[in-house]
Amino acid sequence: MGSSQAPLPLEGQVALVTGGSRGIGRAIARRLAAAGSDVAVNYHLNHDGADAACAEIRALGRRAVAIQADVASPESQDELFDRVRAEFRRLDVLVSNAASGVVRPLLEATLKHWRFCAETNAFALVMLAQRALDLMPRGGRIIALSSLGAARALPGYGLVGASKAALESLVRALAAELGGRGIRVNAVSAGIVDTDALAAFPAREALLDGFAARSPLGRALTPDAIASAILLLCLPESDAISGSTLVVDGGYSIMG
Repeated sequence: MGSSQAPLPLEGQVALVTGGSRGIGRAIARRLAAAGSDVAVNYHLNHDGADAACAEIRALGRRAVAIQADVASPESQDELFDRVRAEFRRLDVLVSNAASGVVRPLLEATLKHWRFCAETNAFALVMLAQRALDLMPRGGRIIALSSLGAARALPGYGLVGASKAALESLVRALAAELGGRGIRVNAVSAGIVDTDALAAFPAREALLDGFAARSPLGRALTPDAIASAILLLCLPESDAISGSTLVVDGGYSIMG
């Protein structure tokens, strides 16, 4: 007798990953596709990266569509969800990964800098959730990407860190509001991950080396490590987890 292959855990589902053209977002899109999900890859400016991400997803046998949108803009988000609705008719997993920031001391920050960080990194999640509800059935998952700067003081990271702290608060509030609809909302707080975005920080190599030296696991993080945590929160086995922030940092934050 032949044996039938077990279905993939996200078979028949649809995911939207914002900021999915590179780095952590691209790794998340790939990982969800490998688990069986079709993927809408949102990007802002990196059209070539989004196309390449979609090619990787299609190579896994899943559908993929690249959709340009600025998640900080309500009008642009409307266009994003119009495309998702037209292409897929449903949305099971929403990953709010797109982020921007101003890396500078708080004493040099302006109101414009703060609004830029807060609108993209925090309130965009609320707008995404509002628009996702019409497409998301019971059992849907919303996951936001946070960082250690939400709870720790990092050089030049005050504005971004504050926006990520606000993001984690919004995750808890949304989890409370959406629980009755059967939708789970969580965050993943990543440690220092070796991506192109890290190039914006001064002393990039020192940051990576210092993180690896302090981490009990003795290494810096990769985008795939964060993508694995996202998948974990999408699985049926995690259906009792909502309103939480899962810290994925190799144990860095427990070391004093």
